[in-house]
Amino acid sequence: MKKLIFSFLLSILLSSCSQTSDKKSFDLLITNASIVNIKGDSIHQSKFIGISNDTIQWVGEMEEIGAYEGKEVIDVKNNYVMPGLWDMHVHFRGGDSLIKENKDLLKLFLAYGVTTVRDAGGDITPAVMEWRKNIEKNSMAGPRIFSSGPKLDGKNPAWDGSIAISNENDVSPALDSLKDLDVDYVKMYDGSLTPDLFYAIITEAEKRNLKTTGHMPLDADLIKAIDLGLDGLEHMYYTLKSSSPRADSITSVHSGYGMIEPLIDTYDPEMAANIFSKMAASDMSITPTLHIGKVLSNLLETDHSKDSLLNYIGPGIKQSYQRRIDGAKRAKAAGSQRREKMERLSATMIIPMYKAGINILAGSDSGASNSFVYPGESLHSELEELVNAGLSPAQALLTSVINGPEFFDLENSYGSLEKGKVADMIILKKNPLEDIKNTRSIKFVIKNNKIYTPGDLLKNLNN
Repeated sequence: MKKLIFSFLLSILLSSCSQTSDKKSFDLLITNASIVNIKGDSIHQSKFIGISNDTIQWVGEMEEIGAYEGKEVIDVKNNYVMPGLWDMHVHFRGGDSLIKENKDLLKLFLAYGVTTVRDAGGDITPAVMEWRKNIEKNSMAGPRIFSSGPKLDGKNPAWDGSIAISNENDVSPALDSLKDLDVDYVKMYDGSLTPDLFYAIITEAEKRNLKTTGHMPLDADLIKAIDLGLDGLEHMYYTLKSSSPRADSITSVHSGYGMIEPLIDTYDPEMAANIFSKMAASDMSITPTLHIGKVLSNLLETDHSKDSLLNYIGPGIKQSYQRRIDGAKRAKAAGSQRREKMERLSATMIIPMYKAGINILAGSDSGASNSFVYPGESLHSELEELVNAGLSPAQALLTSVINGPEFFDLENSYGSLEKGKVADMIILKKNPLEDIKNTRSIKFVIKNNKIYTPGDLLKNLNN
């Protein structure tokens, strides 16, 4: 009898073990997910997502969940799950004394669902590269970082930390140094960079298979730069000369940023359409940075002293905001309306650019010296400005979640919640396809197999 009972219990135990071992196991199992399909502008309901080693291993129907298990399970209760946001234009800068204040901002990005950033040049590159490595190793909380390293400018760089290019002999060593830093692309700046050196950088970068984007000298020829292989433009100014029938006469009288206002005043949509088609045919991208344009054009009229996010900005970075404030005061005293006019024109250019097929990238331009443009939050504001300019919520999200990875030829690893994709994702309480402001309804952020809440990230921001 004892043997019979023992055999019966053993068979139950073995049966239980067999059933357990038959289940597919994941490090993290997300259940009852409404998956946001950004490319398809649709919601896929009642799904589960299995994640292991920071990679989506399986996406299935909830009716099949009995065959799966997770070391950690999170029931999102039909909330909306989408890929993490990409901010394609941020800055880490301010010198060694502001390294810690910049580092503290990494959690602020995550708290707002920004799981990847493209650093567009600064003066603390060694620190940024160390953060990038530590985030990849999962020993530090923060967004994935792609970086240009130092900017390339002319013989008198406008920003600290930039590499000065005085003549063509400087170009190859500069690009070699960027390669040694293991940068992800090349960022050019038009502080004192001449057109010929701008062209030389593009040409040499092409030989090294390095992507190029940035500010173009305003007296340079955009069509020539495109033909040489320019991959992108930061901000909207640099299409203006190719969109004005009076460009030649304006550039003969004005130089540098002094030509922008008359170029705005003579902007021709038909000429613009031609340059947009050329850009699209060459697979170029553009980062409009609409939100910062709005903030800076209203800098003297808006009281930012009560901004809640100002509490998360270090004193050194706050002090750097004075640079833009002083610039706004000088512009007002001189009677310049350049920023206000550019802000209005930029919004009208978004739909023609989108319809032409240009790869529009969502970028905030947040960072030290860019007053009251807060890391993380400002990316949501940028998406809202793109919708205000005429894009649908899905189209605006595409500029971040789809076009961001595509700039780095990483569309096979990011952009959707599918098997084999990197498991950077955010869980929202509200549907972002109905209202772009719903991207702010973040419940959880998932990065490197870890689950974060915005509250915990903000509470521990300075730790």
